[in-house]
Amino acid sequence: MNIALSRRTFLRGTVVGGAAVAALSLSPIPRARAEVTEERHRAVVVGSGFGGAITALHLGRAGVQTLVLERGIRWPTGPNAETFPHMLQPDGRMSWLSSAPVMTGTPPIPTEPFTGLIERVPGNGMDVMCGAGVGGSSLAYHGMTVQPDGQRFSDSVSSRIDYDLLASDHYRRVARMLQVATIPDDLLDHDRYRSSRQFLDRAGSEGYDTFRVPMCIDWDFARRELTGELKPSYTTGDVIYGVNNGGKFSVDVTYLAEAERTGHVTVAPLHRVGDIERAPDGTWIVHVDRIHTDGTILERKRILAQSLFLGAGSAGTTRLLVKAKAKGFVPDLPDGVGTGWGNNGDRVFAVTSPLVSPGDHQGGPACVGMRDYTDPAGPLMIVTGPVPFPVDVGTTTMIGLGIVDGRGVWHYDAGRDDAVLNWDQAYDRELTRAIEARIRRIAGPASIVIDVNAVDINTFHPLGGAPFGAVCDDAGRVHGQPGLYVVDGAKIPGSTGACNPSMTIAALAEYGADRIVSRDLDRVF
Repeated sequence: MNIALSRRTFLRGTVVGGAAVAALSLSPIPRARAEVTEERHRAVVVGSGFGGAITALHLGRAGVQTLVLERGIRWPTGPNAETFPHMLQPDGRMSWLSSAPVMTGTPPIPTEPFTGLIERVPGNGMDVMCGAGVGGSSLAYHGMTVQPDGQRFSDSVSSRIDYDLLASDHYRRVARMLQVATIPDDLLDHDRYRSSRQFLDRAGSEGYDTFRVPMCIDWDFARRELTGELKPSYTTGDVIYGVNNGGKFSVDVTYLAEAERTGHVTVAPLHRVGDIERAPDGTWIVHVDRIHTDGTILERKRILAQSLFLGAGSAGTTRLLVKAKAKGFVPDLPDGVGTGWGNNGDRVFAVTSPLVSPGDHQGGPACVGMRDYTDPAGPLMIVTGPVPFPVDVGTTTMIGLGIVDGRGVWHYDAGRDDAVLNWDQAYDRELTRAIEARIRRIAGPASIVIDVNAVDINTFHPLGGAPFGAVCDDAGRVHGQPGLYVVDGAKIPGSTGACNPSMTIAALAEYGADRIVSRDLDRVF
């Protein structure tokens, strides 16, 4: 059922709850008198983004009773819903238990803390943006679903995993489930998508390989907006905090919904994981706070499990593992925990040209791009991102991606009782310069190009922290820890072949779940 929810309803906290990245929050948590309870499960999954949801689906299909722990809320959408906030109208739904919006470009208007969509995790040299809500970061990402080629996959993700098998099977599964499609001609030709056409024209004239980005979107919803049947969302570029009209095949309405339909998977909303532990008998213990939408702790839980699957996203999974190692909660964790982290080369630029009119309320999401595999700094991809400005100020955005070495490291900070990222700007400097040079060529000599991330250093593409080889095997089994698995982007060492990471994270989750269910079921758990 599609449910339209008002802003007031959200801020009263009466929405059906659910969580995405059930990892740590640096936000202060109000504390009420909380009872401690204990429960047991065969399998527990932390997080409901791509890795967590896909793993839960495989376990559910195999008949394994599975609990998915989520820290945020459910975000049901539908035609003309007001479930998600609007970029230029800030409220508490935007951010995870924060008193102000945390995303670049959003007006810094104070808000009441709420279990909202985006958590900003502060680091040394780089902050990390993490999704929260059933479906994880798939709720707030544009929906770009891009598969790297074999060479770029081998160079950046893994040279051990059989790419040809992934390409013929697992990537195809993801494309089918997410109903991937590129923007059709009639929409691209519409005036709302003028900025996208301008990008294709300019990049093509510079000799770059341009393409329409595969998206997990039903484009008929955009058509219905243009006819006036639906309130605009896609066609005005107001998509960064989620798409109110629906038609986006995010994880909550695809993988996770199918997992719940098996009858073996239960999603626990508003459950925030603080620590993980291994008991002497090998049982996994998950320390959980059940919270209110204002962050108040309502109940403390010790959840015991035969198997534990970490799908809290790169930052969330890494923080849990680093804490567990530093505090001695999980003895003999691999020394590679906290290493191999990178930002996928993720860089955002604002582009303004006095000679070009990209239009107001630019149609989205980001649906066209270019590739350049010839640069000495390595392969890169650039897409154009629409902006939902109500007037045409000649500005749009361009986002660059590439391959970086996973040299970032997470360390335990006892004062915070948390893991903190350490990242040196030198790690991606050469790639950033290459991306900016390409963007300046595409934009033209009269354009003003601003590196947004030079002012606000953050990424939406965190990868690594528990990388293949150093921490886990190709299926995500953590070395020396039977029943403990990494199923998300934490196992990818920093980059996904100059592409958006979601499709590769999903394909690897499919690949890993195949092997875990076929080889570990009834043996390990």
